[in-house]
Amino acid sequence: MILAPDSPALIEGVRIAPLKLWPDDRGYFMELHRLRQGLVAGFPADAQISAALSYPGTIKAFHYHLEQTDCWNPALGMFQVALVDFRAGSPTFGRRNTMYVGSLRPWQILIPPGVGHGYKIAGVDPAMLVYLTDKQYNPKDEGRVAYDDPSVNYDWETQHK
Repeated sequence: MILAPDSPALIEGVRIAPLKLWPDDRGYFMELHRLRQGLVAGFPADAQISAALSYPGTIKAFHYHLEQTDCWNPALGMFQVALVDFRAGSPTFGRRNTMYVGSLRPWQILIPPGVGHGYKIAGVDPAMLVYLTDKQYNPKDEGRVAYDDPSVNYDWETQHK
């Protein structure tokens, strides 16, 4: 379980930055990115920005990229994020990370190539993930592993029972 952005248990190359919220009596404002700064400082000008809305209990996992880096920004709701290092030469090969991020823990997560990633929507409300990628979508760059693949052996049930 990853409980702090600077956790020594993070998979090699994964980085986390807390997002700032400015709340008021109408809701809140959250700045996700300033291009050429922060976690996405090295992303090109033609980086792709996408969003995904998922319903409670939905699991979307696992996929990974050979070349693409993702920067996830949970914008609404709560996510149980699961990462697994699929890179055979990595010092953290096989390591899994779990983190709960979203409305109650506004973190953005930089996910390097070769790190499998997925999520489950926690709670009773839909959740929105806004993500920035350093490359345009290319289906040949994407690999998939089933959410329940025994080689990953990830427990999607509630972690704090």
